[in-house]
Amino acid sequence: MDKVAIIADIHGNLTALQTVLNDIKSRGITHVYCLGDIAIKGVSPNDVTDLVRQNCEVVVRGNCDHLLAHNCVIPLQFWTQEHMTQENIDYLGALPISYDFYLSGHLVRLFHASPFSMKHIFNPLHSNAENEYANFEITDPLKMFENTSFIGKSEADPVPDIVGYAHIHSPNLFRCKNKTIFNTGSVGLPIEIDNDECDIDLCHFSTISSYVILEGNLDSKELSSYSITTVRLPYDVEREIDKLRNSDIPDKDILLKNLSKAMS
Repeated sequence: MDKVAIIADIHGNLTALQTVLNDIKSRGITHVYCLGDIAIKGVSPNDVTDLVRQNCEVVVRGNCDHLLAHNCVIPLQFWTQEHMTQENIDYLGALPISYDFYLSGHLVRLFHASPFSMKHIFNPLHSNAENEYANFEITDPLKMFENTSFIGKSEADPVPDIVGYAHIHSPNLFRCKNKTIFNTGSVGLPIEIDNDECDIDLCHFSTISSYVILEGNLDSKELSSYSITTVRLPYDVEREIDKLRNSDIPDKDILLKNLSKAMS
């Protein structure tokens, strides 16, 4: 059987990405897919982009990748641009929105956030109904399986059996009406959200990176067994904090607070 590692939300964290890629390699996995948000919020956006390009055979565009290439508006985004080659910026801006493939007879669809936009949020762990994302909240999980023009699909296209996404930085996996949804969590800024009504500000960042392994017969339309595994592993967060402290990145205090909270 084939194995596919799916990573996402690296956000310029080179230490975490190197740790995850080493873990993937140690498992003998050669197929690596990435669900976007490669840069912004970390001090190594260019090195991270280089590593993704070298190691990932499939990469889809995240909202931060899109902003970096097409619509920078805040100092952190401009700083990231200044610390990247134009070739890598153009690469991020030209990435596809979604990717479909078959695994053991099941159609799998991957995208960063949703089939509607890069702003829409499906988060079964935390409601966004009372914050700035209220108008973009998806509450019906079956909406994540829709064919939309945003991902270049129409009613004539097949509907996926499995959807994999990122964006919320919190891994999850569940079934809904004979379909499966999984979230990779985040490599560079993992978040642990309690499944209750806690204020999002009280939820904490984590030192435990996450990614997903799909196992089955890749590119096969014949129905057979498959599995989805969430992998959690720690990385040297103190090393990344030192890099932040020694940088001139905008919003440094906020970024340091996030990683420092992850140490507590």
